[in-house]
Amino acid sequence: MQITVVRPEELGAAEIAAWHSMQAKTESLGNPFLSPEFTLAVGHLRPGARVAVLADGPEIVGFFPFERRRLGGGVPIAAGLTDCQGLIHAPGMEWQPRMLLRACGLSAWRFDHLVTGQGPFERYQMALAPSPVIDLTHGFDAYLAALKTSSPNFCKEMRRKSHKLEREVGEIRFVADSQDVRDLRTLMTWKSDQYRRTGRSDRFRQAWIVELLEVLLATRTDHFSSMLSVIQAGEVPIAAGLNLRSGRVLAGWFPAYDTRFGRYSPGLTLHLRETEAAAAAGVHRIDMGKGFKPYKETLKSHDVFVAEGIVTRQSLLAAAHYAQSVPTAWAIRQIRRYRPLFNACDALLRRYGQVQKTLRPLPPATGEPAERAAAEREPIK
Repeated sequence: MQITVVRPEELGAAEIAAWHSMQAKTESLGNPFLSPEFTLAVGHLRPGARVAVLADGPEIVGFFPFERRRLGGGVPIAAGLTDCQGLIHAPGMEWQPRMLLRACGLSAWRFDHLVTGQGPFERYQMALAPSPVIDLTHGFDAYLAALKTSSPNFCKEMRRKSHKLEREVGEIRFVADSQDVRDLRTLMTWKSDQYRRTGRSDRFRQAWIVELLEVLLATRTDHFSSMLSVIQAGEVPIAAGLNLRSGRVLAGWFPAYDTRFGRYSPGLTLHLRETEAAAAAGVHRIDMGKGFKPYKETLKSHDVFVAEGIVTRQSLLAAAHYAQSVPTAWAIRQIRRYRPLFNACDALLRRYGQVQKTLRPLPPATGEPAERAAAEREPIK
């Protein structure tokens, strides 16, 4: 096995074609976060982005996108933003994790969304977590029929809210694939507001993430594209979502909505409209991403599982990375495992977000005070 480490932009047409071929041959590798286009976009913005190219003689058999961090630490490409991680490989190909890390100049590689089928990495897994999936193999009508059977009250409530929205605000208009950067900026504004309300760190305060989304919005190839969906009521945008597509797989990424319209559940309406549009465009699976959310539990067809863990070499630096990561990972797993504890932590973060908002008030939203208060109480959709 020969391993060569390059910057993403150094990959040639032959390497990109081999990468696409490997994705097409193994279902678990079909996610757009594992596409070369995603790695190339990140590579232009992250100086530590690299790709290890694995070859068996003259034949390329694998690609390992990663980022170098301090003290020999390594993470997946765009760690913290990706819901799918791993080594893209030819069917049946095996590799030695520690040899791979040595060739990459890493003492450790930490992952939290490792896909199935990564056999050589399995011994380094610390936990498995469910990742909800919407199955559109048989089309949207079949999916909707199953949803009506499993959640009849939800479907009735969504119809009622949609009719109410059209009566009180305006006709619903859905744009499946907007390429207008102004829609993207509106989405990021809503998402930043959501992060603040819920006590989370605002990702869009990092300029490279904003630029990455703008680059991906403009990326269109035969194998990869973004899909920016927008819902309007009358002439007013009320919800939007940026998703990524590779072949027949769509990865849900950044959904958000205008809280002034929270009582109409625009986020859920957006998810349903996106699902219908995706099925019409030939998508067979929507990966919703790891993490418990009530709306995911309602909309999902089933779960797949992703792994968390850390690969280490035998060195003092590797031991330090392991010791640093294990306690935090353990605490996060316990919180996710016990729903009352998860809910308590979520409520605490929301309370913190409200305190921060009081200390640094945002510009007031338009609309009636009662509607604004109801929107603030509405759970994230």
